[in-house]
Amino acid sequence: MAEQKHTDKQLRHKFWQFFWRSWAIQTSWNYERQMNMGFMYGMAPTIDEIYGEKPDSPEKLQKKKEAYHRHMAFFNCTPQLTSFVLGLSSAMEEEYAENPDTFDPESINSVKTSLMGPLSGIGDSFFQGTIKIIAFGLGVNMAQQGNIFGPILAMIISIIPSAAVTYWGGKWGYLQGKKNIQKLIGNGTINRIMSLMNVVGLMVIGAMIATMIGITTPIKFGKTFVLQTTLDSIFPQMLSLAFTFGMFYLIKKKVNTAWIMVICIVGGILLSVLGIFN
Repeated sequence: MAEQKHTDKQLRHKFWQFFWRSWAIQTSWNYERQMNMGFMYGMAPTIDEIYGEKPDSPEKLQKKKEAYHRHMAFFNCTPQLTSFVLGLSSAMEEEYAENPDTFDPESINSVKTSLMGPLSGIGDSFFQGTIKIIAFGLGVNMAQQGNIFGPILAMIISIIPSAAVTYWGGKWGYLQGKKNIQKLIGNGTINRIMSLMNVVGLMVIGAMIATMIGITTPIKFGKTFVLQTTLDSIFPQMLSLAFTFGMFYLIKKKVNTAWIMVICIVGGILLSVLGIFN
């Protein structure tokens, strides 16, 4: 496929697309894949540009379907930083279209997955934990004194850094992706990065299981044997991990999501009533 060439005007248009579409990242937010539909909305212009809105060959149509499917995977990140991921993913999609024989498309989602945790940690701390607290702390203080500019100031302080990071994040992600992806592929660095990112991703998932899933058992035998204490001494959060693997098994078996939710809700209530789980 021909290499994607862009004029300065087209690049500016692309950067503004990342900017505006990233604001809709939580559109159609869902419990199964969270921001995936919003992310797909942000990627749609790039995919349409590469393969055409109406592909003129079966091969292009298939590639386009694969790209759409690829970006419907689970995605969750601080909204202000999603433009960076959009820019980088767009650059990688263009690289794959230009070099399909040497570029692994699976690396696109691997990069997305590896960036979600670190960017969310940084972004949530900065925007939610710092900027908003400062902005609305000042705004509320002024509003309590009867100053109408209190809420206005709060919104301005919140919006300016968000808008700046969103625009420049998308621009930087795209330009750095176009500049460095080919170098990383050429010397094999991309494969090593993917391996490290997969490790980081698994570490994040493991931490989420340990902190977000709390399944314990109240079962005791006599006055001395407490099953939960014994399990924790062998493997902390063993029941939470077992539950997660159980859900993963059902998903791999393509069990309908609605049935999985029913199993979780009904099974949880039943096992709790029977005194097996807390």
